[in-house]
Amino acid sequence: MSRAFQDLYGVRDAFNGIPFNGRTDAWIVGGAAARHGVNAAELHRFKPLYLQYLAEELRQPGPRKGLMPGVRPLLDALSVRDDVFLALLTGNFADGARIKLEHFDLWRYFACGAFGDVVHERNHLLADALAQVRAHGLPAEASHSVIIGDTPLDVGVALYGGAKSIGVATGSHTTDELRTSGADAVFEDLSDLGKVLAVLDGAGS
Repeated sequence: MSRAFQDLYGVRDAFNGIPFNGRTDAWIVGGAAARHGVNAAELHRFKPLYLQYLAEELRQPGPRKGLMPGVRPLLDALSVRDDVFLALLTGNFADGARIKLEHFDLWRYFACGAFGDVVHERNHLLADALAQVRAHGLPAEASHSVIIGDTPLDVGVALYGGAKSIGVATGSHTTDELRTSGADAVFEDLSDLGKVLAVLDGAGS
């Protein structure tokens, strides 16, 4: 993002001081534009260049470019169940999420989702996600949904919309922070498949 913003608008380190964790990409880019006096009409150029740079960056080696423990086994276990529907709820641009998840062969697990292309208020994403699930012929309700995330703002989406939440401390927030934010359950990571499934079955019923 920083590279694309600098190349297009001439602002170096434009996102310094702008929080990323749990925010939507639209909110993040809009905040940088407002801070540095970039006309909103010019922001249409940002996403294509950012996505190009993102794809390039993913091909480079890095210490955090891998799957967190337990992610694939959990998705494998849930994807074959007829009482579970997997959907994404993310602040990423839709194409950004696709690029990231395709890189790790995870995109194929999700039939639909809600994304941060135009939504600034993350709490509104749950309603978008449920609408997408209903479009696939399922009577999706917030009360039978579980949001898994690694930030207090992910937990906040669930609290705002009436869903349950599981906090996972594989990001920048501790188990205590996630628990204090109101998560229904908290894990260090998703490596204990049996325990995670038990919590999901209890929370989603």
